[in-house]
Amino acid sequence: MSSNFYAAVTVLLWGAMPALAKDLLNALPPFETLAISSLFAFLFLLAVNWRARALKALSVEKVFTAALLGFLGLFLYSAFFYYGLARMTSQEACILNYLWPLMIVLFSCPILGEPLTRRKLLAVGMSFVGIVLVMFGGIEESISADKFFGALSCIVAAACYGLFSVLNKRRRLEQKSAMMIIWGTTAACAFVAGYLSESWLMPGIGQIIGLLWLGVMINAVAYLTWALALEKTSNTARTANLAYLVPILAIFISTFAFGEELSPAVLPALVLIIGGILINK
Repeated sequence: MSSNFYAAVTVLLWGAMPALAKDLLNALPPFETLAISSLFAFLFLLAVNWRARALKALSVEKVFTAALLGFLGLFLYSAFFYYGLARMTSQEACILNYLWPLMIVLFSCPILGEPLTRRKLLAVGMSFVGIVLVMFGGIEESISADKFFGALSCIVAAACYGLFSVLNKRRRLEQKSAMMIIWGTTAACAFVAGYLSESWLMPGIGQIIGLLWLGVMINAVAYLTWALALEKTSNTARTANLAYLVPILAIFISTFAFGEELSPAVLPALVLIIGGILINK
């Protein structure tokens, strides 16, 4: 399979993530949501790796490296993003969160040694302007302290995942087993954090189904396909730019799911984002 195929699957799955996560966070504490969904992701990938007989190939070094990546890239990323998502609309949180493809482009230059060409700068600039348009276009309101820290949290989350993606590509771990360990680490950290800071609730049937979908499809399958897309690409920046399609899809889903007002800036932002992707090809 090509990197474009894996990237397309990821975009479709991730497009539904903010609306689903927001719905779950309206009923459950953030670390509980993260812990249970991450556990489902870990168990699914454990079954995949057991069936492929890949567990025997794991070494202490690989497990340790993947665990560190998991703490940085998915535990910290998810914790910051869920914090922000609980304090903003799903549209706003999603847009700020999707600064992470920009972070990949920026981190890939010093860490992977990829050149920062004028074309990349133009593509990143166009995509970033599109993100800003969706975030602020047509909205005239003062920002509250709660929303400010929510926005800051989403930006930190984007930096965490951007750095994780680049380091994951550099380490060149076998992705199926690595993502299993990464989600296991995320689940363990979230359980500890939740035990120390939250009072957990008993999820209902609908929430259990939502946690299963979030854990298996959006966490396990989508993050694995994204890791494979980055692993197989010869141009990390170009592949990263494809992820800018996700917030556009997510905005439309959130609009129908929560009745959030659709900003008039969506169409010009879409033109800028797709234009940036085409320029970077």
